[in-house]
Amino acid sequence: MSQSHTTRARREQGFSLLETVIALFVLAVGLTALAALMSRMHVGSTSARYMSMAAFLASEKLEDLSRYQTCDPNIVVPTSAGTTAGSLTADITAVNVTTPCTSAISLVVSYSDQVWLSAGNGNISETTSSFDGSGHLQYTTYQQTPQGVPNSSTSTTAPTPSSDTLVFSRRWMIEKDTPVVGVNRITVLVTLVDPAPIQNVSFQMSMVRQYQSTLQ
Repeated sequence: MSQSHTTRARREQGFSLLETVIALFVLAVGLTALAALMSRMHVGSTSARYMSMAAFLASEKLEDLSRYQTCDPNIVVPTSAGTTAGSLTADITAVNVTTPCTSAISLVVSYSDQVWLSAGNGNISETTSSFDGSGHLQYTTYQQTPQGVPNSSTSTTAPTPSSDTLVFSRRWMIEKDTPVVGVNRITVLVTLVDPAPIQNVSFQMSMVRQYQSTLQ
């Protein structure tokens, strides 16, 4: 009876201060690990979303370039450029471009641009920078309203970014006779510029197409 009474008395005393401190420490470690896991999940999902957008923009640019005719200066390596036009590491613009297959002169050929994407106020908009025929920088915006109505506009000033605007840089390079003679390989690299990502977000895609090598 005496031993049973002693055991029951100890149980009724509750937790000691040391036991409480240890329990709080274990809880703190668990909550810290959970917070770190949630942070990594957020970074991973955000990075995946940005990467998906970069892949879409790379595919979009390749589709735009594929619409040019086989002798257009925008997709043919210029006569003075040797075997490569453009760059994936710098913004390149060529002036007074001539090619082996045309006597025409394209005043400005740019191998880079920037894209602003926004979904503010329910409107989905995409603004792309480019040069007009006179070499002036312009910004073309394509917008779709929540009702599905599309519209476009052109301006000489860059758009004012909103809090949800994403800015991507696109650069492309044209390699003559790659991978075989008579074929150009066009490679597009898309990189997230703003907001500055926690980790690098970039996507690269290539296509090949024939080119015209002589004047017809």
